[in-house]
Amino acid sequence: MKRALADPTPFLEGLLEAFRDLREGEMRREIGELEHTDADCFCIAMATVDGQVHAVGDRRHAFTLQSLSKPFVYGLALDSFGREEVHRKVGVEPTGEAFNSIIELEEDHLPYNPMINSGAIAMSAMLHHAHPRKATAQVLAMFGAYLGRPARLHEAVDLSVREGGHRNKAIAHLLRHFDVIGDDIDGALQLYAHQCSVAVTTPELALMAATLANGGVHPRTGQRAVAREHLRDILTLMFTCGMYDSSGRWAYTVGLPAKSGVSGGVLAVVPGQMGLAVYSPRLDAHGHSVRGVEVCRAWAAAWGLSLFEG
Repeated sequence: MKRALADPTPFLEGLLEAFRDLREGEMRREIGELEHTDADCFCIAMATVDGQVHAVGDRRHAFTLQSLSKPFVYGLALDSFGREEVHRKVGVEPTGEAFNSIIELEEDHLPYNPMINSGAIAMSAMLHHAHPRKATAQVLAMFGAYLGRPARLHEAVDLSVREGGHRNKAIAHLLRHFDVIGDDIDGALQLYAHQCSVAVTTPELALMAATLANGGVHPRTGQRAVAREHLRDILTLMFTCGMYDSSGRWAYTVGLPAKSGVSGGVLAVVPGQMGLAVYSPRLDAHGHSVRGVEVCRAWAAAWGLSLFEG
């Protein structure tokens, strides 16, 4: 990192002001929580591997993880079943399709990667089918380790994801047709809805990213959230696939492992140093926060954060 600041708050405030007037993009109104969210809600946060957290903007506003949950559940699957078993159910290749495309299976009928809906549903199905009665508690305990507090679900969002996810149901039935997942489709989709509905604030999201940056150990609690041996897998697929069909542009302009969610959050990991998080609910055509992407581009350029920075 080219630039280190004793107090990064003025820099973060500068980013907030620089992009506050950026109002491009659309809200995803089908997510219940966004019906009551101010479209101009905006927060930027960072958490270092020694536990310092700095945030500006709407730092108390809570939102649900949605697809931000995918790398963490992938890590839980790796911890639970091992790399070889997990990748009998999901690939590691990027896809040029949208994150929720039904046509996102490889020639061997596996989902391309665990960062898209089909791959994430396959991970949820693995966890659910292994322990149908314990999988929800297992997933919530994992998120609690990343958050440093008990994980909580946004019940209204959880219900809307379960009842309205017809595209995900179609994906799940296709996966069942090819024997990627088992018969209990409803149970697998219920677990998937739970992971999407975990509520966080932007500073907490930055701490989740910092946990990945810190070798899988929460910077403040010291609790291990994921085995160190699986961090390479998680961060590699976040880098190559985490931003869906714009992952190449993200790699070129930002150069960090990252993930977004349609509720408006973006997280990025600077391995060994810090986690970054931005929340703003207006989305671009790829399903990413418009402000979040632009903030991360400016931040990475100003601080020389790209993994390939000389």
